[in-house]
Amino acid sequence: MLFTTPLQKESIKIMLLGSGELGKEVAIEAQRLGIEVIAVDRYKNAPAHLVSNKAYVIDMLNRDEVIEVIEREKPTYILPEVEAISIDAVFEAEKRGFHVIPNAEAVNKTMNRKNIRVFASEELGVKTSRYRFVKSLDELRDAISELGFPAVIKPVMSSSGHGQSIARDSEDIEKSWEIAKEARGDASELIVEEFISFDYEITLLTTRTENETIFCEPIGHIQKDGDYILSWQPMPMSKKALEKAKEIAKKVTDGLGGRGIFGVEFFIKDDEVYFSELSPRPHDTGMVTLITQSQSEFALHIRAVLGLPLDFTFYGSGASGAYKAKSHSKNPKIEVPNSAFSKNSFVRVFGKPESHIGRRLAVALVLDDNIEEAKERALEIANSISDR
Repeated sequence: MLFTTPLQKESIKIMLLGSGELGKEVAIEAQRLGIEVIAVDRYKNAPAHLVSNKAYVIDMLNRDEVIEVIEREKPTYILPEVEAISIDAVFEAEKRGFHVIPNAEAVNKTMNRKNIRVFASEELGVKTSRYRFVKSLDELRDAISELGFPAVIKPVMSSSGHGQSIARDSEDIEKSWEIAKEARGDASELIVEEFISFDYEITLLTTRTENETIFCEPIGHIQKDGDYILSWQPMPMSKKALEKAKEIAKKVTDGLGGRGIFGVEFFIKDDEVYFSELSPRPHDTGMVTLITQSQSEFALHIRAVLGLPLDFTFYGSGASGAYKAKSHSKNPKIEVPNSAFSKNSFVRVFGKPESHIGRRLAVALVLDDNIEEAKERALEIANSISDR
């Protein structure tokens, strides 16, 4: 038996273009409704492959291969889950009548930091840090000379913090240039950002359909080398700052259009709110919603894709701590101590078939009315995990 909605009389089929740990949770939520899921990625046995009806391994940057698998399966909805995919294929699929989530142009704008920054700052007038785009080491030096130290340097396209760095003095500039080449994406152009001495940063999960937009409680997070290591919900913040963040998030997501959940990132300084980045899909910092909400970010994403009501209940405060591999392995063994499991703590192992140092392999989740204790316990559990 397969799921249908009042507006969709035929059985529904979802294709994930990208099948990592976030895609895995999306697949699980779709499976709970009896929806057929096809998981596509660049490597075999990606996390979402393990819980889907069908799995494909293709070159995600090859336009023809992406189109071929789409035409073969003819999905009702296509959900791009990573940045490193052929955008030409996404546009072509939409042109052929396939429903891309949220839509092809939104994917195009958000998979590249240049596109989304120009769209938000210059087209919508949203407040951001000052920035410049550079394509050479000399241009990088000139941009930092204008913006000043410290400066944040990122490839225009990358994921999970790959290729990001902060140049704090002139000796760091060349080092940052070399680090940017490590990006899993396009490192031919970099964005150089003025460093905002912010008080904290948040992710505001924003879910929209054509009929409504809702917000989850703000999620605070700590990043290292551009990749999150700890997140918690809710992040205490002033009503004024939260309302500004919601106003900006709605403005940007309305501008992009389409359905689905958006992870909108902000820097907060006093009551000032600076737009940073946006992902048109579930966000890694939002894994905490697996325990804090009656409908996780993944469940909300599926509901939005299907055009279903978006109501949910916030259960209470919690935190998530990422576990990153400490070794290289073709078939990593994850060891979790018994102490990690209690009535209010959980561990989710992603099932990745290969590990390398720093790759995210699992997450610790903790519910606690005291947010500081939840954060401390989540990190404690994450630090107790090991791999070999």
